[in-house]
Amino acid sequence: MEQQIYKGKLVQFHWLKVAKKEELTKNTFSLEFEIPENLKEYFKFEAGQFVSVKFMAHGLEVIHDYSMTSAPYEGKICLGIKINSSEGDTSQLFHNYNVGDKLLVSEPAGRFTLVSKPSEFRTIVAFAAGIGITPILSHFKNILHNEPRTRLFLFFGNKSSEELIYRDQLDNLARMCGDRLQIFYFFSQEKTADQFFYGRLDEKKLHLIINQILHLDDTDEESTIWDAVDEVLICGKGEMIKTLANACYHHGIPKKNIHFELFEEYNDDIYPVEKEFPLIENIEVEFTILGKNYTTVLPDNKDKVLQQLLSQKFPVPYSCKSGICGSCECSLVEGEVELLENEYLTEKEEAQGHILACMSIAKSKKINLNFDLS
Repeated sequence: MEQQIYKGKLVQFHWLKVAKKEELTKNTFSLEFEIPENLKEYFKFEAGQFVSVKFMAHGLEVIHDYSMTSAPYEGKICLGIKINSSEGDTSQLFHNYNVGDKLLVSEPAGRFTLVSKPSEFRTIVAFAAGIGITPILSHFKNILHNEPRTRLFLFFGNKSSEELIYRDQLDNLARMCGDRLQIFYFFSQEKTADQFFYGRLDEKKLHLIINQILHLDDTDEESTIWDAVDEVLICGKGEMIKTLANACYHHGIPKKNIHFELFEEYNDDIYPVEKEFPLIENIEVEFTILGKNYTTVLPDNKDKVLQQLLSQKFPVPYSCKSGICGSCECSLVEGEVELLENEYLTEKEEAQGHILACMSIAKSKKINLNFDLS
């Protein structure tokens, strides 16, 4: 049995059987799904992607997104999941579903991905906090498997060692690939023998990391390891992503090489808006969602299109409001907008007129949007 569910875009779900369930810490667990032969084509994925799981919680059907910790070459779907509260939906998922049960799982999605370059010498640095390690783990396993010349550095923050998940997997990777992988653990609520590893991952900590860990480069005596960084991966809560992304950018990493995945709704811009726009008032907006047409008037263009439509209580799709998740992707049928930041759309999609409503400022008196892309 298959179901199609609208989550901003039409998403295809399939029934999958839970093959393995494991409690990792007091508030995290993992699920592994059995992929039948006839569905394997639908569950091919890239490292860093996620699936959506539909399940019953408190008598209601809910859908939540969970990143995969498995790498594509492993041929399985493994999820790392955090229980935020004993009354939350995810707590119901943990207590009510067991090995052998079936759940509706979406086909893999998401663009927190990297192009594989097995023939190149690359340096990739990752920052993760808590459950944000899940897509990073998928990335690192995949890179170590497919890119023999790439070296990796992971800076992983948690409140305490008790809450550190996947430590065994990470330490095993470091033991097997110690010449290419270095891992550093940081704790914000647990004293450490070395004060360096105490505290949150933020711009101050990044400055210390650059100067005390990523400084001497054995492969090039005239530069530092930080100078050689090709890609940065960041995964965690919004404020951490904003802080570290801006710090990395100010320390010389181009924005296009800074990739992030958000694990909560976040309403702020990741990077400061550096442009000013002529004021336009009384903007006519037409838009289509699920075949239904809507019209409204925005008072001005001081705020982004999505945020203004939401304030008027329209049922527009969104998740992060920060240009990361892609839920508010739509096509610009008429009018002109400025796309402030874009971590999601490809150049081809932009050329086709696709925009992210959460990152778009109206630049014409009338705009027409179509959210029904699929």
